[in-house]
Amino acid sequence: MTFTFVTLFANLIEGYFQDSILKRAIDKNLIHINYLNPREFSGSKHSKVDDTAVGGGAGMVMYPQPLYDALKNLKLSNENIHIVFLTPVAKPFRQNDAKRLAKKSHIAFVSGRYEGIDERVVEEFADEVFSIGDYILTGGELASLVMCDAISRNIEGVLGNSDSLSVESFETPLLEAPSFSKPQNYEQRSVPSEYLKGNHSRIRSLKLALSECKTKFFRPEQLLKHRTRKSYEK
Repeated sequence: MTFTFVTLFANLIEGYFQDSILKRAIDKNLIHINYLNPREFSGSKHSKVDDTAVGGGAGMVMYPQPLYDALKNLKLSNENIHIVFLTPVAKPFRQNDAKRLAKKSHIAFVSGRYEGIDERVVEEFADEVFSIGDYILTGGELASLVMCDAISRNIEGVLGNSDSLSVESFETPLLEAPSFSKPQNYEQRSVPSEYLKGNHSRIRSLKLALSECKTKFFRPEQLLKHRTRKSYEK
């Protein structure tokens, strides 16, 4: 899988791939990371990429030409590329999207800056448009990294233990049960005793109960979805 980050600030992204799981994935040639700076395609004398908004309003907008030409060049050299724009005004990115997109061969993430990207560029090149949450960031780079990380985890071989994927939150409507490690007691807090008895059937039952409790507290709408699914399966 190849990921291309279309961004004015590649240095904000590069460090994330220098350690841990994604670094190992790069070393194994499971993922490849490229960068494309729209400023390099600017036709203006000073490599300008932004201009005032038509119709007024605060802030500047990434104007069409540099980004349009950058993406046009990218598509000409990569016919199968899947172009994703990151913006607050889009559908939310979910785990099912991460799993689906992990089957692509090449994804480009387009990171906006300033007050956003000229909509005509989005209309011309976007295969999909995503938001990672109902809040505003200073740019799309963090959102691009979030998506890249989530997608990469679902590429075969990236995780050391592929079974890890099956027990994570959002693989079912329930949130994942709490995790514990050694020691058994720490700062007068103990691991649930059932975890220590070796009865895997009872451990699974306890984890399900804890998972339901956590989901009820943090994401009650997900618990309703879980109960609806269970009723349907019966």
